[in-house]
Amino acid sequence: MSDEKVAVKINKELYDKIQEKIEGTSITSVEEYIELLLENEFPEETEYTEEEEELIRERLRRLGYIE
Repeated sequence: MSDEKVAVKINKELYDKIQEKIEGTSITSVEEYIELLLENEFPEETEYTEEEEELIRERLRRLGYIE
């Protein structure tokens, strides 16, 4: 995932609620909290090499999931 950042605006009331929620946790900022939520919602897809894909297909064949 890229480290490049962009600004997102939310209303102050919501920002304050999030700030209260993370108080006393290991999360250090509202931005970090929102980023964690979005990373869970949109996880990175694993990219497999052609060799890894063939190994996966072979395992699925042996297990009877594909022909």
